[in-house]
Amino acid sequence: MYDDAVEDLIDEFSRLPGVGPKSAQRIAFWLLKQPAADAHKLAASITAAKDRVGFCSQCWNLTESDPCGLCCDDARRTGMLCVVEEPRDVVAMEKAGFRGRYHVLGGALNPLEGIGPEQLRIRELLARLDSESVTELIVCTNPNIEGDTTAMYLARQLEPLGVQVSRLASGLPVGGDLEYADELTLERALRNRRTLTP
Repeated sequence: MYDDAVEDLIDEFSRLPGVGPKSAQRIAFWLLKQPAADAHKLAASITAAKDRVGFCSQCWNLTESDPCGLCCDDARRTGMLCVVEEPRDVVAMEKAGFRGRYHVLGGALNPLEGIGPEQLRIRELLARLDSESVTELIVCTNPNIEGDTTAMYLARQLEPLGVQVSRLASGLPVGGDLEYADELTLERALRNRRTLTP
């Protein structure tokens, strides 16, 4: 229907997560309307990121230097390790004020998708526990079936090692209304309730 170059561009955009064929077509047409300098700048940014950004050999976060700036920061609490699924979760925890160290698993357990413990960075996590004198592991996986399964798997693996394992509480969002909460969210909020101290 379109020239080969346009079809190839649409096909490449449609490979992006969350981008369907119609969105890919809109993005391609928008990009083709832009000045050539803007398109080249975008292409150069993508190439530079792929060339310069890799994974930290300690925490597996995205970085341009190895080890990353978070792992090199001596002001961070060393005995506390926050385990997250993806590098974008590190950003969320940083915004929330966490000032310990991180470990990025690279996903969550999902047997239906063929993701078992071997496909995640669990072996690397276990190796870090002794070398970094970790006393508490905070599992910050997503509150879904895969995240819960991953959290329970980690808790079972770490129980014999004497490391305290905690999980982020889940429940009602701040500013939310009870009437709009689903049953699972309310059940978790009840289970994770805490005592009020004046």
